[in-house]
Amino acid sequence: MITVSNLEIQFGKRILFQDVNLKFTPGNCYGVIGANGAGKSTLLRILSGELEPTRGTVMFGPGERLSVLKQDHFAYNECTVLDTVLQGHMDLWNVMKEKDALYAKPDFSDEDGVRAAELEEKFAEMDGWNAESDAASLLSGLGIKEELHYSLMKDLSGKQKVRVLLAQALFGKPDNLLLDEPTNDLDIETVMWLENYLSNYENTVLVVSHDRHFLDAVSTHTVDIDFGKIQLFAGNYSFWYESSQLALRQAQAKNKKAEEKKKELMEFIQRFSANVAKSKQTTSRKKMLEKLNVEEIMPSTRKYPGIIFTPEREVGDKILEVTGLSKQVEGKWLFREVEFTVEKGDKIVFWSKDPRAMTALLEIITDNLKADSGSYSWGVTVTTAYLPIDNSAYFDTDMKLIDWLGQFSDDTSETFLRGFLGKMLFSGEDIYKNVKVLSGGEKMRCMIARMMLKNANVLVLDSPANHLDLESIQAFNNMLVSFKGIVLMNSHDHEFIQTVCNRIIELTPEGTIDKRMDFDDYITSETIREQSAKMYK
Repeated sequence: MITVSNLEIQFGKRILFQDVNLKFTPGNCYGVIGANGAGKSTLLRILSGELEPTRGTVMFGPGERLSVLKQDHFAYNECTVLDTVLQGHMDLWNVMKEKDALYAKPDFSDEDGVRAAELEEKFAEMDGWNAESDAASLLSGLGIKEELHYSLMKDLSGKQKVRVLLAQALFGKPDNLLLDEPTNDLDIETVMWLENYLSNYENTVLVVSHDRHFLDAVSTHTVDIDFGKIQLFAGNYSFWYESSQLALRQAQAKNKKAEEKKKELMEFIQRFSANVAKSKQTTSRKKMLEKLNVEEIMPSTRKYPGIIFTPEREVGDKILEVTGLSKQVEGKWLFREVEFTVEKGDKIVFWSKDPRAMTALLEIITDNLKADSGSYSWGVTVTTAYLPIDNSAYFDTDMKLIDWLGQFSDDTSETFLRGFLGKMLFSGEDIYKNVKVLSGGEKMRCMIARMMLKNANVLVLDSPANHLDLESIQAFNNMLVSFKGIVLMNSHDHEFIQTVCNRIIELTPEGTIDKRMDFDDYITSETIREQSAKMYK
């Protein structure tokens, strides 16, 4: 349990939040949300003791242990993978090291024997005899194979280190667990494992994430940092988002009577209660929703970009035909003999266990990469807009933002371009920024504005959620759901795929698996998993 009292954090004259009084209790997972810069990671740093608040206190239950997902990928370079995980429970680790040192002494004394007995008792109380097998089980669940468990951390890739540090945070089932972006660099299978693990976690968890599906799957509550305050709501991210949007619509409908507003809110709460009651961890959430005061639901101050794609014309009967496409890298097949035909109404996600395969296919069909064999042909009515995973070449210039966007427009007047940049939340003097100083999220919004100018009827998107905040991701997702044209996409964002795509094409070294079905059904289908496994051998 974590109790926060009268908490305030201030940097210079800027107050991130103040008068925070909250209690985080066992059996619940709290999803922490807020606009970029609102203080999500700062809150976790205060709770972990890494950062001192301006005022206020943070208290833990008596004897409770706190674990934090470490962000320094080089801190354990000289440790083995297994030892790195074991250090997640530092009290147990210290007992193990002291015990081993005592038994290694050549002149083991009676005093050493007494101390060793004390340590053995502590070791047993902390379930030390199962420590290595528990650590190995966590590593395996997170995709770190057994042959790597005794390797040094410095010999692992960056993505493997992320998984080891996550195993370290989870090790020993700490009483309080703080996770900042735990799904970064995880594939969907590993994210699903983590979702299941946290959904059944009996202690207190706080998590910051831009992965909406993950937040919905694990969160019993939402911690919203807004208005310079921190508020706690029952329910997951989707409940918070839908309720804040409803509150915004009601605030805009000034003439609606109070009784009508209350009825609409109560119907919404009841509907959501019925939906979330199906989840494993939502019994307490459902009870809290039933008690929820409708006045607590407020419009958010968040700004959502206005992402609008308007196809200039409808696609014809021929859209895209792909025949026998193959590509290999360093002698390894990314995909081979890929064949498919895009049809009207298609919103396709390309899926592979090797991320390079998905990017390579999109680069090939947009004429940016040459295939080893095979061909593809676009219909004459098709106009495409491409969002690449790597946009660095577009911003290798000293141009001002408004001039940068003007490169891609027939109308270069400031009024016209400012309108598109305004939709992407660039206002006032922002449009005169040098594009080299833009953040990753700002560059992504620039690339989206560039796409909007094309009025394309086919969108080709490589990892569209990369670098975007939750607000931009949500706006992009909403637009893709309603988009009237064709979508060809590679994404690791579960919610994007689940809500947008009606067709999955899995790329393997031995061909494709092409299904028109729900993504959740696809990734949980035993038949498809067996077929996929055979094609990767």
